[in-house]
Order: sequence, then structure tokens, then C-alpha cells
Amino acid sequence: MNRIVSSVTTLLQHIEAIKQTPEIYRPLACPHCGIKIVWQHGYYTRKADRHHDSDDSLNPVPICRYRCSACRRTCSRLPLCIAPRRWYNWSVQQSALEALLNGDSLRGCARTQVRDRRTIGRWWHWLANRRQTFEFHLRARLPELGRVADFADIWRQVFKSMGLAATMALLDQEMIVP
Repeated sequence: MNRIVSSVTTLLQHIEAIKQTPEIYRPLACPHCGIKIVWQHGYYTRKADRHHDSDDSLNPVPICRYRCSACRRTCSRLPLCIAPRRWYNWSVQQSALEALLNGDSLRGCARTQVRDRRTIGRWWHWLANRRQTFEFHLRARLPELGRVADFADIWRQVFKSMGLAATMALLDQEMIVP
């Protein structure tokens, strides 16, 4: 199941889609048992708008929840602008990861990104620990990566051509992006 709906790229677009066309978020089948009868089962909310202060904020952002009629488990799909299991969106993470790929130290990156160094360290370890799996799927889909072997060069090229959000949406078609 694709957990990321790549056609919805902004929070405003997501909120409008929830009101107008929530069926774009409906999964084709249950990700747990594969049965194709999945019903909308309310919403949960995320605090996804971290760019605005409390007066202009779009929070709480609703996320459609779906329930399988066979196994009774629930699932949901997120727009491209909201990273699964993450507090910060993909663009914030990409900015910090790019700084590290370009040689900044973790402490220096945390200072310039105004994020905790442990948070940025988790993002770095997340990318590094999944390097082989991510690169395998990316090389299969992106021939321009060729035989580039250096970790930093591969991810610089990927960030430059697609960005982290689009890359994770592409990987989400092949696997469940953790």
C-alpha cells in the first residue's frame, strides 16, 4: 500500500482535498490482510503546520482513517507534505541532511538549522541505516544514478533532482518507508 499520496503537496491542498475529495486517500486494499473493502472510519489529527504561529496555524490537520471490514484494523494515508512518523516535514529534514552531506558537523548543522542535534542525528542515522535498501530501489528507478558509489554523492544528486519528499513517495511505491 502506498502510504503517501504524492499528488497532494501542500497542507492547504490537503485540507481542501479532505473537504472536497477524501476518496483520493482511500487505500485500494487493506495493508494488513489485502481485502479490498475499506471504509472511512473518521479522522485523527496531526500538528503538521510548523511554519506559522498559533494564530495563522492550520493545526490540527485532519487525516482520514480507514477501517478494514474483514480484519477490523485501521490504516491511513498521508499527503506528500506530511512525513509519516515524523514531527518535521520532508523539506526541513532535507535541509539538515544536505548540510551534513556537504560536510557540516552535527553540532554546526543543529546551530544553523535551529533544531536539536539529537533530532538531526536521528535523521542522519535513519538515512544511513537504510542506505542499501533505499539506494537499491532508487538505482532501479533512476538510471542517472549510474554507478555513483559515494553515499554523499548519491544523496546530493537525489536531493538536487527530486527532493526528499518526492524520493520518499517514489520509495513508498516499492516498500513501506519507515
